[in-house]
Amino acid sequence: MEEIYVKEKFMHEAIKEAKKAYKKLEVPVGCVIVKNGEIIAKAHNLKETKKDTTKHAEIIAIQKASKKLNSWRLIDCEMYITLEPCAMCAGAIIQSRIKKIYIGAMDLKTGVAGSVFNLFKDYKFNHNVDVEEGILKSECEQILKNFFKDLRKLKKENS
Repeated sequence: MEEIYVKEKFMHEAIKEAKKAYKKLEVPVGCVIVKNGEIIAKAHNLKETKKDTTKHAEIIAIQKASKKLNSWRLIDCEMYITLEPCAMCAGAIIQSRIKKIYIGAMDLKTGVAGSVFNLFKDYKFNHNVDVEEGILKSECEQILKNFFKDLRKLKKENS
C-alpha cells in the first residue's frame, strides 16, 4: 500500500507540472525525476513557449537532474511522466541511464513505451529501463482531454 502512495505522490507532482504547461497553452505534460525518494528535477513542456522542438518535459527534467547531480548518468533515478514518452524522449531516457519510468496516460499516436511500439522492450540497448504505466491514469488523461477541448474552443472563438 505504501508503494502505491509513493508512486501517486510523485505522479501528483508531475501533474502539477502538467498544469503549469496547460496555463501556458503548452500540451500539458509534466515530469519529475526522483533519486533516493527525493525529487531532484521537475519540468513541463515548453515547446511552444521556447519555439524549440526539443523542449519536452522529459528532456528539460533530464537536463535539470544532470546539472544537479553533475553527471549525464542518472543512475538509480526514476522518472514520473504524465504522458507516455515519444521516441526522442525515450532515447534520452535510455541514454541518461534512468532506472525506471512511471507513466500516467498512454499516447496512442506517438508513444513508444507500448502504444505505437516499445523502444524500451523490443530493442536491445546498452541500458534497460523498467516501465510501469497507469499511475493516476484517469487524472493524466483528463488534463489532456480538457486541454484539447479548450484549445479547439479557443481556436473556434478566434476564427
